[in-house]
Parts: sequence; C-alpha cells; structure tokens
Amino acid sequence: MLLITLSAVGLLAPAESAAAAPIRLVTGTFNNISLSLSQSASELTEIRNLRARVALLEETLAQYQSELVELRELESDYERLTELLDYTSIRSDQEFVTADVIAVDQSNQLRSITINQGRRDGIAVGMPVVTQQGLIGRVYQVSANAARVLLILDPTSAVSGRLQSNRIQGTVIGQLSGNLRMSFIPLDAEISEGDIVITSGLGGGFPPDIVVGVVTSVRRDAFALYQEAQVRSFNDFSTLEFVMVVTSFEPINLSAFAEDEEPG
Repeated sequence: MLLITLSAVGLLAPAESAAAAPIRLVTGTFNNISLSLSQSASELTEIRNLRARVALLEETLAQYQSELVELRELESDYERLTELLDYTSIRSDQEFVTADVIAVDQSNQLRSITINQGRRDGIAVGMPVVTQQGLIGRVYQVSANAARVLLILDPTSAVSGRLQSNRIQGTVIGQLSGNLRMSFIPLDAEISEGDIVITSGLGGGFPPDIVVGVVTSVRRDAFALYQEAQVRSFNDFSTLEFVMVVTSFEPINLSAFAEDEEPG
C-alpha cells in the first residue's frame, strides 16, 4: 500500500523510469525484430507472387508471339494466293493448277524446283509454270503426286521471246550466274533498257504473251552477227512458295515436220 501510495503521488517516478528503461529496450528490440520478420515474410510472399505472375506473363507472351507468327504466315499466304487468283482471272482463256514448292535445287548443274502436284492432278511433261510475276519454267519430270520444274534460269533452258514494244524476236537463255540472256537479236533492232520481254509462242514450247522479264543492259559487238541483252526476271526464285501450272497448254512437237518431204 505504501508503494502504491508513493507511486500515486509521483515520488517513485525516477525509480520507475530507471527500472522501466531496460524493459522498454528489450520490448522495443523484440518489437523491431518481430516487425522485421513480419515485413520480410510479407516481402518474400510478394516476391513469390510476382515471380509467379512474371512466369505466367512470359508464357502468355510466348503463346501470343507464336500465334502472331502463324497469323503473319497466313496473311502472307493469303496475299500470294490472292495475287495468283487475280492472274488467273485475267488469263481466263487458260486453266491452272496451283502448287506448293516443296524442294529447290539451284546448284551449278541444275536449277529446278519440285512441286506437290503431279499426274493425278493433270500435270504433264512440258506444261509451263508461272506466277503472277511471269514465267518460271516448264515441267520436265512427273510422278503421281509431284513434278519437277526446270527453271528458265537453267543454262539448258531456252525460251523463244519477243520485245513487247516492237515485237523483235530472240531467244532467252539461262545463265550460271542466275540471270537471263536474250540472244539472236538482229543488229538493226531497236532495244533499250526497260523493254519488257514476253514469250513469243514460236517453237510451240510456251504459250505467247507470258512475261519473261525486263531488259537491264544491251551489248552490241562490232563483228557479231547478232546483239544480246541481259534480262532480269520479275520473280525472286529464292523465295518461291506457290506457282501455277498451265494445264490447258499442250506443247507442240515440231520435230515431225523436220524431215524433208520428197517432191511428188
């Protein structure tokens, strides 16, 4: 009772303060440790949640990127097929079979492609192959469900062509460099850079008026019998994905008329 009375009147205040100081120090220390542990646990939980969200976002982003790539490929295929459809609508006098390019051989020995349409689809040897940009080549081998196409870039390829502007004739031959050369152009023919070369239809190997390319340079030798021109195709043969086979064209074999007929 005496201590309570003395404490009530304030006489024990100095002693109480001195005795409470260590207790407050210990209590504060434990409170700080408790707060730090609680804060650390909360931050650790938050970090785990953030990591889980980041992992989920990364997975979602990867899925969206994959879908975006697929959509871009579909858009690209749609644009190419639309261009081919526009070309077929212009050439309504011809019939076409659209094919995917499934193999490419552009070695120094042979420049060709393989397509996924064959004899079952009406493909035959000699049929021309085109894109909306112009002539690609002709079919030279056929199986039941595939065909090989000799590109006009191949050195063994020869296409009878003419200049669209003045109808001058010549022969477009492939080169090892991957370019085209138009030979046997008469010396007096007017030809210049930018002239468009199209198929002439002579020889029966290709239908007429298919774009072959554009003249990029002309060479006239003083003692040559003909002049020559370098021709560049509008097609990018390194990125071919879709082509069209002209199934309505039947190559004409002129060898039957090669033998001289004896006079009757």
